Amino acid sequence: LKENGIKVSYNDVIIKAVSRVLHDFPIINSSFSDEGIILKGNINIGAAVAFDNGLIVPVIKDADKMSVQQIAACMTGLIDKALSGKLLPDEYKGGTFTVTNLGMFDIDEFTAIINPPESEILAVGKIDRIPIVQGDDIVIRPIMMLSLTYDHRIIDGAPAARFLQKVKQL
Repeated sequence: LKENGIKVSYNDVIIKAVSRVLHDFPIINSSFSDEGIILKGNINIGAAVAFDNGLIVPVIKDADKMSVQQIAACMTGLIDKALSGKLLPDEYKGGTFTVTNLGMFDIDEFTAIINPPESEILAVGKIDRIPIVQGDDIVIRPIMMLSLTYDHRIIDGAPAARFLQKVKQL
């Protein structure tokens, strides 16, 4: 998808949705420390980027204040810098929530490991056309699997499920 000359990916749309929903679920935008739960003031979304030597998670600062096009432009710049080894420490630190997507590797679903000190990570699988039942009909719909890994010291299953439900709705 291209808008205003900027290529917008599904991952950019997911990052925007997550950043909006985090406003309704501030407990998910938190971390755990010896002092207890720390609610984060900013919504800084990390997006995992794989390259030959491993993985790095550039961070989109204040993603909730950006449009999808701004997120796309920011991600393009961060990915280019990450792949060329020019990412600055400030560009991969300070994340409050991470999105990791293996859909481009033809992966349906997976369990992601939390990126400390964050307390949650959203794993995104590929979009596949799947037959589903809608009323009395079988129709083909694009389906994508999402899996949220979260720290049970902070959040339980029901609020995590409501968070995912809201992301899905958006």
